[in-house]
Amino acid sequence: MSSPVPPNPNDPKKPAPPAQQPGAPKPAVPQPGQPAKPNATTPPLGSKSIPTSKPGTPGQVPVSRPGIPPASGSVPVRPGQPAAQRPAGTPPIAGAKPPGTPAAKPQAAGTPAPKPQPKPQPKPQRPKHGHVDSGSKALGQKLVDLGFLDEAQLELVYEEMRVSDQRFSNICVHLGYINDDQLLQATAEVHGMKVMTLEDVKPTPEAIKVVPRNMAELYKLVPLTFEADTLTVAMSDPNNLEGLDGIRNLLGIRSVTAVLAPASAIEAVMAKCYGKGGGSAGSGEEESITSIIASLENDKAFQKKGKKNRETSIDLDDLTEMANSAPVRKLINMVLLMAIRDHASDVHFEPFEDEYKMRYRCDGVLYEMVPPPRHLASAISSRIKVMSNLDIAERRLPQDGRIELNVGGNRVDMRVSVLPTMFGESVVVRVLDRSNVGLDLGRIGMAPKLLHDFRVCIHKPNGIVFVTGPTGAGKTTTLYSALSELNDIETKVITTEDPVEYEIDGLIQVPINAEIDMTFAVALRAILRQDPDVILVGEVRDLETAQIAIQASLTGHLVFSTLHTNDAPSSVTRLRDMGVEPFLITATVEAIQAQRLVRRVCSNCRTWYEPTRDQVTELNMKYEDLKGKFAFGEGCEKCNNLGFKGRTGLYELLIMDDDLRDMISKGASTDQLRNHIRQKGTLSLRDAGMASLYEGLTTLDEIVRETVTDDEA
Repeated sequence: MSSPVPPNPNDPKKPAPPAQQPGAPKPAVPQPGQPAKPNATTPPLGSKSIPTSKPGTPGQVPVSRPGIPPASGSVPVRPGQPAAQRPAGTPPIAGAKPPGTPAAKPQAAGTPAPKPQPKPQPKPQRPKHGHVDSGSKALGQKLVDLGFLDEAQLELVYEEMRVSDQRFSNICVHLGYINDDQLLQATAEVHGMKVMTLEDVKPTPEAIKVVPRNMAELYKLVPLTFEADTLTVAMSDPNNLEGLDGIRNLLGIRSVTAVLAPASAIEAVMAKCYGKGGGSAGSGEEESITSIIASLENDKAFQKKGKKNRETSIDLDDLTEMANSAPVRKLINMVLLMAIRDHASDVHFEPFEDEYKMRYRCDGVLYEMVPPPRHLASAISSRIKVMSNLDIAERRLPQDGRIELNVGGNRVDMRVSVLPTMFGESVVVRVLDRSNVGLDLGRIGMAPKLLHDFRVCIHKPNGIVFVTGPTGAGKTTTLYSALSELNDIETKVITTEDPVEYEIDGLIQVPINAEIDMTFAVALRAILRQDPDVILVGEVRDLETAQIAIQASLTGHLVFSTLHTNDAPSSVTRLRDMGVEPFLITATVEAIQAQRLVRRVCSNCRTWYEPTRDQVTELNMKYEDLKGKFAFGEGCEKCNNLGFKGRTGLYELLIMDDDLRDMISKGASTDQLRNHIRQKGTLSLRDAGMASLYEGLTTLDEIVRETVTDDEA
């Protein structure tokens, strides 16, 4: 028997199929994505079958189409052949009725086929209580398990959390569902801690002696016992793990364990053991730096070991013992905590021939502390080396390290620099407290107009923006504030710094390491291959770095960097002295901002006065040109009787225009550039200082110390 031949669609004598004849009813075709109904009408005999799914679907056989040869393994159907006569083993076509089923009545001519109803799609369900954190959920379930809450109350608390910013525990107590004791019990069970009421517990004298009052108040805990180098403390917040780490690192204790207690009980025990205002009875007396130094001066063993280690040879065992002794540890801890509390930027430990000085810098000014005895020089430097993981045996080479602390929930990074001198090792600890720095352009003291102009410059697509000034002028804070404003999901920012002072989320920060030839120029070349939008170069120190920064700007990048010059016009001369061609300066530099930091008068004790003629003369101005009164701070508790609280900035912004570019191309001097921008209305640093002086923000002495007139420049 010959195999059936598929019909030829090009045969002109062949009539059109019934489904294609005019007036013939069209078979119902399932819509895309909808399954065929089981009661679908069977196409009339002799018509071509319409596939209900794509060829290749499992369980289905491809159907022959005119002009298309059948696929391999398929059996062609002869026109007019009923479905029951198909060869055995051939799977039925989807949507076809089984044999013996009576055919449905054909629809009348012109009647549209009924459309299949779309199947409703289920709506995506939001996760229940998605606004509740895992810690609150765990605590809520524990309260239910203990019988302190029921499910309905828990739902109400979750709903209240959704509409308010309050904590789960505060809402439960505020609504009256639980009391403080029940909350403490559930919290302890969640964290696997013990609960102590502290009513019948008396801290041991050894524990009170180990932990000073200022440290206990800072970390909000009270010491209970101290045995076998293990300290047990009571705290009200089980998540205060950073406080335990701080106690362990500062005191050099092997282990610190914690129990939970009510906050009110901790405050009562602290007041009882340490006393109010720093005094107490017995061993709980709060020690000050003066008392610790006095005890060390009278310690003959320390004097003997200290004098021994001043010689060329050193005894590492004695040095380690002195560094780890309780009085030395306590002295260093108190000095560092005092520096953090007073927002100091640096702490200096300086050895001299017959004395040893401790000073710390607040608001740009050094203040001397109570000097320790000279024989403690080795013990102090060794203790700081131990804390910063440096080699205490190396006393001939400079060393750099860092100390990481967590004080009051804020991360404090301390950079340690050790420098050998004629009379011992000079140690400087730089305090980098993130909580003390507000990276916001609106908070650094810029005038509204100057702030607007500076923001226009930093939002340009390419170019170079320089910030210039001496060390400690706040250049890093200004640049970080600008980068924080540009830091979004659509902008890639890469910085290269020496060192990286503050870690900012969203920025790629690259440290410089000259020991392995990782210089600014090397880092900048690699950064350009990272497809950045904004680049920060910590400092342009040489021609190579300047040329790479210029090339980055010419290729469409926005570059920030710093220079060390006295004012904005001097930066152009500095770049020319490096060897940068004038036409490259005019093509890339968009703005140069010079700045200084001056101490801010305390707003709590600010006092206005009429300056004398001699005081006005210090400003190189005439008394007749005086436009108002000046201010100073009398001193109060808020400013530690200093009269100053914080610092503010003085700014001079040079924005490149066509006239300036022409002058730079023609080799104009610094004085010519300065005179030009003054005629355009740019304020000098002295002018900005006078504006702050009239507003009562700073004092006359600060302006004279930090700024000069154009004639003096």
